[in-house]
Amino acid sequence: MGVVGGLFGLLGGTLRDLAPIVIIVAFFQAVVIGQPVENLGEIAIGFVFVLLGLAIFIRGLEMALFPIGEALADAFVRKGSLIWLLVFAFSLGFGTTVAEPALIAVSGEAARVMAAGGAIPAGEVSEARHADALRYTVAVSVGASLILGVVRILKGWPVHWLIIGGYVVVVALTAVAPEAIIGIAYDSGGVTTSTITVPLVTALGVGLAGMIKGRNPMIEGFGLIAFASLMPIAFVLVFGIVVEAWA
Repeated sequence: MGVVGGLFGLLGGTLRDLAPIVIIVAFFQAVVIGQPVENLGEIAIGFVFVLLGLAIFIRGLEMALFPIGEALADAFVRKGSLIWLLVFAFSLGFGTTVAEPALIAVSGEAARVMAAGGAIPAGEVSEARHADALRYTVAVSVGASLILGVVRILKGWPVHWLIIGGYVVVVALTAVAPEAIIGIAYDSGGVTTSTITVPLVTALGVGLAGMIKGRNPMIEGFGLIAFASLMPIAFVLVFGIVVEAWA
């Protein structure tokens, strides 16, 4: 009964989280649009799949990813090796980002649009090369952002000053970057922080702050995701400037 009760509790919590979306969509469909829903049966089955998938995914985060991130942070702090901690932070950011499906899709679409606009040479090989270059640029930027975030936690630097300074750099780069890359750059900050990156990075930050004497995990442990969203914007803007200079 304990397992069954926990399963129903998890499903109930997920259903409660999804309820506002369902209510909003149903309201606009019935009241504003005023048309019957096509393929209602398929939509209902799909909703059940979403409900089950989210419930299982959330439970998996709690059981695996959060503990893994915290355990690794604990192990590296106990090992006392700053270099290996920074290498791990970079590798974590790079590895989770380079395999992100949303980033793969966006980088491929960006390369096709840039080729159609004449920003890069047209052709399948050229587009694939520039798509990979964009994807790896974003992955490197996320890895670099985690290095910065880990150093911030170790040094106790205020997160807001780093974020403000980062956006000042982004605005300055926006003024000189090619117009075609600006929207792609700003979107790249969103597609990098997704289902795998966020829980692992958050767990790393909280675990690291919790292991360092004098650090408050609530104050120092968060903020890594902000760096992981900000740094790709700057890196992709620089990528666009370099591509335009070489074109």
